[in-house]
Amino acid sequence: MSAAPGKLYVIAAPSGAGKTSLVRALMQQLPALKFSISCTTRPPRPNEVHGRDYFFVESGAFERMAERGEFLEHARVFDHHYGTPRAQVEQALAAGRDLVLEIDWQGARQIRLAMPGAIGIFILPPSRAALQERLSGRQTDSPAVIARRLRDAVADMSHWEEFQYVIVNDDFDRALADLGAIVAGQGQALVATRPQLQPVVTALL
Repeated sequence: MSAAPGKLYVIAAPSGAGKTSLVRALMQQLPALKFSISCTTRPPRPNEVHGRDYFFVESGAFERMAERGEFLEHARVFDHHYGTPRAQVEQALAAGRDLVLEIDWQGARQIRLAMPGAIGIFILPPSRAALQERLSGRQTDSPAVIARRLRDAVADMSHWEEFQYVIVNDDFDRALADLGAIVAGQGQALVATRPQLQPVVTALL
C-alpha cells in the first residue's frame, strides 16, 4: 500500500509576530515535521544558512524558475522575491511527509488555490506595541526598514480571516502549545471564527 499523503501546514504572520521562532520550536518537538524551504532573492541575514533557512538565488535565476512554472507560489515582498519550489512540496506530500511552509498572506492565497487541502494558520502579535518592540529588538534591520515593516504589518494582519486558524502570540509557550494542537488535529478552539478573537483584531487594525 502507498503511504497516505502528507499534510501541508501554511503558516503566515506579520513580520515580528514570532512566526519563525514558533515554527522552529514546534519542529524540535515534532521531528517528523519537515520544513518546506523557500527560494528568495534577498541576501541572507547573518544567522541564515543556504539550504537550511532559504535557497538564496539571484534575481535572474528566480525569474527563469518562475517562467518555467517551478514555483507553487511566488510573490514580491519588501523589494525581494520569494517562491515555494513546486517539486519539493509535491514529492514530500506524495511520500506521506507532513510539511510546514512559512509564508506571507499573498503566497498563502496562491497555495490555497493550488492545494485546497492545505491547512492555513495565521499568527498575530498581542498588540501593536509588542510588534514594534519585537521588530526593534531584532537588530538585523535598519530603522527605516523597521518603520516600513510596521506600516505594512497592519495591511498583512487585515488578511487574518483568510486562514482556518489564528494564534495570538502573547505568551510563547502557550502559542507553541496552540500550534501543536492544530497540527495534532485538536485546534477547534483556535478557529479564526471564534468570537473572542475579535477584540484583539480590532485593537491591532
